[in-house]
Amino acid sequence: MTLTELRYIVSLAHERHFGRAAEACSVSQPTLSIAVKKLEEELGVILFERTRFEVAITPIGRRIVERARGVLNDMEDIKNIARQARDPCDGLLRIGAIYTIGPYLFPRLVPALHQLAPHMPLIIEENYTARLRERLLQGELDAVLVCLPFEESGVVTLPLYDEPFVVMLPAGHPWVHLDAIATADLASQTVLLLGAGHCFRDQVVALCPHCSEPPATESGLQRTVEASSLETIRYMVASGLGITVLPGTAVAGHYASAFTAIRPFQSPPLRRVGLAWRVSFPRPQVIDVLREAVRRCALDCVSYLR
Repeated sequence: MTLTELRYIVSLAHERHFGRAAEACSVSQPTLSIAVKKLEEELGVILFERTRFEVAITPIGRRIVERARGVLNDMEDIKNIARQARDPCDGLLRIGAIYTIGPYLFPRLVPALHQLAPHMPLIIEENYTARLRERLLQGELDAVLVCLPFEESGVVTLPLYDEPFVVMLPAGHPWVHLDAIATADLASQTVLLLGAGHCFRDQVVALCPHCSEPPATESGLQRTVEASSLETIRYMVASGLGITVLPGTAVAGHYASAFTAIRPFQSPPLRRVGLAWRVSFPRPQVIDVLREAVRRCALDCVSYLR
């Protein structure tokens, strides 16, 4: 059994296809297939069920692949520990963020990080919270920027800042003349929401449960329209379709428009943004650098936490 064979079965379990797994491992398909078969013979068990159309992992295969993934993560940690002895900020950092944080924080965070750690290139991923959680636990990401609470065994979190929600209106909306909006009044409007899977959608629905309910009648005022991104929602608000709720960082420098207006809530609801990483992450100094870089972003609308 070799580390190379372990990489092959982890890749095959992920891709469920010999050709794609071989490509991901930068080897030929016969090479990967022979290696997997050899490992199965050595272990005396079948790891994968092969058909003409797909590759399915067996129950024992799933257990072995999980252990193999842990071994590979441990091997990578050993390399990182050695690199840490030289310079913890010298080397690749894989960082993820949810869709409603990344586009608005990364434009400031990347330059700040480059100043603090010029020899730490970044692999950046934006995704849903559930997917980031999975990739963090599997060792495919080093740290993630998410909304708290974010509870997971073997994961540490650090609160970074509290961010208020605001209301975006079409320029001709009657509420433009108000200084602030009451959360209860959202129920009377057509509210544009992100689609299922976005945690920000869940936060808005918690703020106004009626926002996710269909109208009682075809002529009912309350309607909900869903979109895949805050940018798409912005365009629909500008067209006059309805109103929406945004995180504060999604406004500054991004939403100046003659067709929209921003108003605060009377009692602004907040979301807490934090950093999460595995307990076993061997470069704790990098977390300190990330925290300092976020503070250097100087986001005007947020309240930084100690």
